[in-house]
Amino acid sequence: MFGKIFAWTMADISIALSKGRIFDETAPLLARAGIRPRGDPERSRKLILATNRRDLSLIVVRASDTPTYVQHGGADLGIAGQDVLVEHGGEGLFQPVDLGIARCRMVVAVRKGFDYAGAVRQGARLRVATKYVNTTRRHFAEKGVHVDLIRLYGSMELAPLTGLADAIVDLVATGKTLRANNLVVVEEIMAVSARLIVDQTALKTKGAQLQPLIDAFRKAARA
Repeated sequence: MFGKIFAWTMADISIALSKGRIFDETAPLLARAGIRPRGDPERSRKLILATNRRDLSLIVVRASDTPTYVQHGGADLGIAGQDVLVEHGGEGLFQPVDLGIARCRMVVAVRKGFDYAGAVRQGARLRVATKYVNTTRRHFAEKGVHVDLIRLYGSMELAPLTGLADAIVDLVATGKTLRANNLVVVEEIMAVSARLIVDQTALKTKGAQLQPLIDAFRKAARA
C-alpha cells in the first residue's frame, strides 16, 4: 500500500522550484516545454505537484533549498536564481541553461549622503546587513575591505535607516523600494537570473531521461 502511494506522489523525474516569482515566471517555460501542472499550484498545499506527464512531477521548496535538493538527489533538476547558487557554492551542480527569467541585480546600497567611497578609501570597518553572507564576505574580501556582517532576512532597507548597518547587500529589480527609503546603489556585485540546474552525477546516470528535458528548456528559453 505504501509503495503505491509513494509511486503516485513521486514520478521518475522531479523538478525543484520555489513558489512566488520563480514559479510564476517559470510557468510559461514549462508550457512551452510541454509541461503543465495538474490543478492550480497557487491554491494547492501539496508540495509534490503532478503534471500532465506521468513520469514528471514538480516539487515545491524554499528558494534557498533548491540547490541542496538537486545536489543530494532530492530532485533531478532545479530552477534557482544565480544569487542562490553563488551563495550556496554550487558544488557538483551543472547549469546547462540560463532561463533568462527573474532578472535583477545584487547590489551594495547605503543611506543617501553616506560617503561609501570615502569609508572604503580610508579603510573603515563597515557594518553590512545581508542574507547573502558568503557572497558578501567574498565580495568585500576581494576589495580588501573589512566588514562586520549582520544577517537579516527581510526589510533590509531598514538597516541603514536605523543605524543597524552602514550598508546592505540585497537584490534590486526596479530600485523603487530603495529610492522610497532614501537609499542609493553604490556598487553592483552581479546580474542575476534563474538557471536550470542538474547534479553532474545525476546527468551521468539518468542522462537519457534528463537531456531531452534540458534541451526542451533551452528551446523554451530562446522562444
